[in-house]
Amino acid sequence: MAKVPNSVVGVDLGRHAFKSVLLHRRGANRFQLSHYAIQNVEGLTDTPEQTAEQLKLLFKQMGGHARASALAVTSPDAIIRIIEQPTTPCDILRDALRINGYSLLNQDCRDFVLDCDEIQSSKKTNGEKAATPAASSAQAVVAPRQKYLVGGLPRKKVAQIDELFQKNQSGLRSIQLAPVCVFNAFEFSNAETFNDEAFLLVDIGHASSTVTVGSRGELIIVRALEYGGKALIEGLMRHGGGTRESVLGMLEEGDDLLLETARLSLTALTREISSSIGFFEGQHEENITRVFVTGGPASSKAILQILAEELRIPCQAWSPFLKCELGLSGVQKTNFARDITSLTVACGAAIEFLKSK
Repeated sequence: MAKVPNSVVGVDLGRHAFKSVLLHRRGANRFQLSHYAIQNVEGLTDTPEQTAEQLKLLFKQMGGHARASALAVTSPDAIIRIIEQPTTPCDILRDALRINGYSLLNQDCRDFVLDCDEIQSSKKTNGEKAATPAASSAQAVVAPRQKYLVGGLPRKKVAQIDELFQKNQSGLRSIQLAPVCVFNAFEFSNAETFNDEAFLLVDIGHASSTVTVGSRGELIIVRALEYGGKALIEGLMRHGGGTRESVLGMLEEGDDLLLETARLSLTALTREISSSIGFFEGQHEENITRVFVTGGPASSKAILQILAEELRIPCQAWSPFLKCELGLSGVQKTNFARDITSLTVACGAAIEFLKSK
């Protein structure tokens, strides 16, 4: 019988940068982060060979070693939906989704690799009244319904990913979608909020962002938005000149022009966040009182302040490693506080793999 891995490399294959973290299980509820890396790949991954080379460089920069890898993918071609169906075993539902994609997901899924999982409801049913015999005889029997999270990637892309990791001899064990990894990382690091409150997660990527709403452990909303940090930084550089680092520095120092530029650029994001909050609060008897932000821009106090002012809700960066022991050294230890908001997806992929074993 094969030994269950106690270490895993979580990899986030973004469109702008590859990120990786090396996590170890040290006990039943003990985990350690020993290494991480962030590799800028924009314009360097036009072919599978180039992608494989950049992944190799990422692992070399990270250091350390694990026999297993867990991958998170950000892709405009990905499917991620919440559907409601009569209670069905997941393996049967997967086949139904693949065959009847148009009727269940409004698109053809025959060329996709699909997965699905039950979404646990936070609603309590113990107090529901039993139907009286008279009522039962007068009403048609309604099959119980269940919410499912459905994720999928084109079969061709999955094959390319598998080949990519085989070339690097990286022992790929799982492929997950980035928004799911963010949700899993938040459950791991902020269990009390995850289980007891309504919450909204915003992950600001390079070319796109995701907004996820949960309540008492239940996934309610997951949305992908075509707005990311690239649009924000390009706007700041047009108005402030200089490099990415210089305009972000000026933003932190309170430059009025750049603050207003950032505010206008972020309108595309705050509008969609407000819409998600309004939809959730209109359907549920509770309010979202905090927004949790990850992604590169989340390391900027000025950007968090703008989001909070526009949404009129506190917005805060959060760490997916709150419950991890830190075993970093050298440059990684020095830069960790700066990079931590960019590692959420990779951490979510790794921690879910370790917890499931």
